[in-house]
Amino acid sequence: MKLLPKLSILRSLLFTYNIENTDDPERERLIVSKNINDDRELAELFDQLTKPEFISYKAKERLWHIDTLKHFLKTDENFDSTFYLFDTYFDVEIIDQRQFMKILLECLMRYHVEATESKST
Repeated sequence: MKLLPKLSILRSLLFTYNIENTDDPERERLIVSKNINDDRELAELFDQLTKPEFISYKAKERLWHIDTLKHFLKTDENFDSTFYLFDTYFDVEIIDQRQFMKILLECLMRYHVEATESKST
C-alpha cells in the first residue's frame, strides 16, 4: 500500500536543523556556515546532515518522503506550514521555500538510488 503525501513528515526529516534538536556545537557550526539560499551549499548541507538519517529509513519511508515532495511541488504549495514555528540554526531566512524543497527532493532521490544500489550489491 502506497502512503499518501503528508506535509507533516517533512518537519521530522528537517528536525536535524531545528534548535530543539539536541545540542551539537559541531553540527550547529556546520549549519550556520552554509548559505542555505545557494543551491550548491544547501545540497552540501543535506549531503552531510540529512543523507545519513534518510538512508537509514526503509525504502517505503524514503519513497513516502520523495512522493510527498513531488506531490506538493506540483501544486502551488509554498511550504509555509512546514516552516511555521520551526526555529532553525540557519543563519538567514529561506528566501524561496519551494526552491529549498526542490533541492531537498533532488538530494533525497539521489540518496534513495544510492541506498537501493548499495543493498543490491
